[in-house]
Amino acid sequence: MNANASTTTGAARHQRLVLDEQAIGAAAKSLDEGAVTPSYGPWRDDVLKLLNDALATELVCVLRYKRHYFTANGVSSPKIAEEFLVHANAESGHADRIAERIVQLGGEPDFDPTHLLDRSHASYDESTELQAMVRANLVAERIAVETYRQMIALIGDKDPTTRRMLEDILSDEEEHADELKDWLGH
Repeated sequence: MNANASTTTGAARHQRLVLDEQAIGAAAKSLDEGAVTPSYGPWRDDVLKLLNDALATELVCVLRYKRHYFTANGVSSPKIAEEFLVHANAESGHADRIAERIVQLGGEPDFDPTHLLDRSHASYDESTELQAMVRANLVAERIAVETYRQMIALIGDKDPTTRRMLEDILSDEEEHADELKDWLGH
């Protein structure tokens, strides 16, 4: 072991974890900012944009799943249509959580229907054949999985609350993708 390694290790053992009293004092001011304290950092606008785009994606997914739920037909359709409705409701719950977080961060959730498709990462789909519906929803879920993974990586430790919410939603999206993969070929 060289001398630098033992010095570094020794210094690390003596480092103390202390709170930033100045930041705590600053948090007591600007009460109209709600949960967003001055130490949040310069990323709020970026996080809000990411969240509003995710909101648009979730809303488009709700609409796609609802359309597929109501228009699915064929021998396997009742079971698959039921799954489409379950997924539509889950996506609606994701949208609600995202909109709530946007408000907590001092932003405004963008529900404007004229811009949903422009901001959505996933597409709307008007397939009429059951397997095409399953495939379109699987593609959208895979896009959501990739999008949420990237968002989580970008946000990192800049906003732990948003990151945890996105991780939770990502888990649901991965489950949806696995379920849809199992429906391919039925």
